[in-house]
Amino acid sequence: MNKTNGQVAILDAGGQYAKIIDRKVRELGVQSALLALNTSAQELAAYAAIIISGGPQSIYGELAPLYDHQLLKLKQPILGICYGMHLLVHASGGVVEKKSRREDGPCLININNQSLLFSGLKKEQTVLMSHGDSVTNLPSGYQTIADSNGLIAAISNPILKRYGVQFHPEVDLTENGRQILSNFLFKIAQLQANFTVEDREQKAIGYIQEKVGTKQVLLLASGGVDSTVCAALLRKALQPEQIMLVHIDNGFMRQDESASVQKALAKIGLKLNVVDAKQDFFMAKTHIDDKEVGPLSQVIDPQEKRKIIGDTFIRVTENYLKTLGLDLQNTFLVQGTLRPDLIESASESVSQTADTIKTHHNDTEIVRSLREQGRVIEPLAEYHKDEVRQLGEQLGLPSEIVWRQPFPGPGLAIRILCADEPYLTDDYAQIFAQLKTFISLPYHITLLPIRSVGIQGDGRTYSYVAALSIDQDQVIDWQLVTKLAREIPKSLHQINRVVFAFGSPIDQEVKIITPTFLNEKSVSQLRAADTIVNDFLKENQLLTKISQVPVILIPVDFEGKQRHSIVIRPFITNDFMTGLAVVPGVEISNHTLKTMVEQILLKVPEVSRVLYDLTSKPPGTTEWE
Repeated sequence: MNKTNGQVAILDAGGQYAKIIDRKVRELGVQSALLALNTSAQELAAYAAIIISGGPQSIYGELAPLYDHQLLKLKQPILGICYGMHLLVHASGGVVEKKSRREDGPCLININNQSLLFSGLKKEQTVLMSHGDSVTNLPSGYQTIADSNGLIAAISNPILKRYGVQFHPEVDLTENGRQILSNFLFKIAQLQANFTVEDREQKAIGYIQEKVGTKQVLLLASGGVDSTVCAALLRKALQPEQIMLVHIDNGFMRQDESASVQKALAKIGLKLNVVDAKQDFFMAKTHIDDKEVGPLSQVIDPQEKRKIIGDTFIRVTENYLKTLGLDLQNTFLVQGTLRPDLIESASESVSQTADTIKTHHNDTEIVRSLREQGRVIEPLAEYHKDEVRQLGEQLGLPSEIVWRQPFPGPGLAIRILCADEPYLTDDYAQIFAQLKTFISLPYHITLLPIRSVGIQGDGRTYSYVAALSIDQDQVIDWQLVTKLAREIPKSLHQINRVVFAFGSPIDQEVKIITPTFLNEKSVSQLRAADTIVNDFLKENQLLTKISQVPVILIPVDFEGKQRHSIVIRPFITNDFMTGLAVVPGVEISNHTLKTMVEQILLKVPEVSRVLYDLTSKPPGTTEWE
């Protein structure tokens, strides 16, 4: 390859957003290649510029991914992002250390806009941080070009055309990230915007036709936009007799979900076979690391729940095909897997070094085995949610399908936090004492004896949830509590999520949980609350304004009566890799929220409290499990 081709090498250090860098560069009109971090300097010499991604490891740690130490002897411009910046510093003789303060989520930084990297930007910028290590001593020839409350946020060596940013310019939460990447590509690397992405529809249809030929395909249709777009592509690419659409009712669906899926697909001329497998899932078991796990109705661990559900989907499908005289061994499995699904599952098809945030039901060991055998077709695996919606519109799908809010394949099963004992670590009292220093009356804060999944420093965390509350008859300052939700996890790394609890103030320790498992009672309770929330979203025309609103059942009764609490998690995102909690009074009115809470307490039995998730992603994930 000749440098005049103007292609950028993106070195993947295991970051959750590596593929987004690739996508953003292509959107700016520059061709890119996503490569392993340890790609040889000799191979990299053929590229016009290099970007090094973030990653979950510490540059000085034993698990730090390998790279070719001749990398920094190359003459090309290099941009290091997060871990990539640490690599530039460490390899050039600087110092990277773990600091007491970490940063996860949106942060304000001050930049030197005289630097080419920040050309055209105001001095104060909102960016997404996700790190625990910080640069404390710069190598010779480098200078600080951005500061984040005393921490080095960006560096440059303009003579060598080396630049590093502690934040993530590739994600939407960095408001001017596109401009920063553009500055690197065009002002620093002096590339040309002459690359265009292929037509998505024709590319996907060609891919399906080439893989399938005259064989049959099976699509497990959930009714969401991803699987429906896949179904529409199959209809265009193949003959009707080659396509089988199956919807498996796992018992964890929303109210009347299976019937609505069947109706939606019928509208676009596709017949759907519905399989009632509720009892199969409740009693399902699987093997993880050669150990039998299950039944699902007794499983606590969220990763085990996801794996059991994913494997059971395949087994139920195989059994159903046998009743029809078909064989999965001779049938391609089609999935609506998206790039974020594979990234968060740390699939090797995306990255060799990424940390597993959560195992998606469509990326279990059985699916990965089928993928290795070439028997899985994933037409959307290169795309993100907004790109799939664009494709859906291009295919002429109805807007109610294209803009339907995402709903996970495992359904309500992963929105019920199962537990048989409280989560209480040895440092509980210390964390709680530190937590209380963040607030003053009329606000109160407590530590909940449960865990939720989060992303901190590009790695998976499974940590405490903090709950804010306020004295009765006091007005909630949502801007203040949102600010607290951002600041608390930065200082208290054992907390990755902050919620607000409606009702009377909670000023005591909460150390008891309600033993909770997946059963018809817990699923019905959550389904009722979920229905109320979604009805309000429809009535108030919020389905297109708010990206996603998971409703979660947690095993906490604040009055000690062995009931549950319900969490509402309104979330806004474009790329579904990062995002912000909806601030009440902005996208959702205080009146709508108040009425929604009242209806849940009135109509859903045995609910202690309703809580509101204020956490951005990172440090919290969209879902709680």
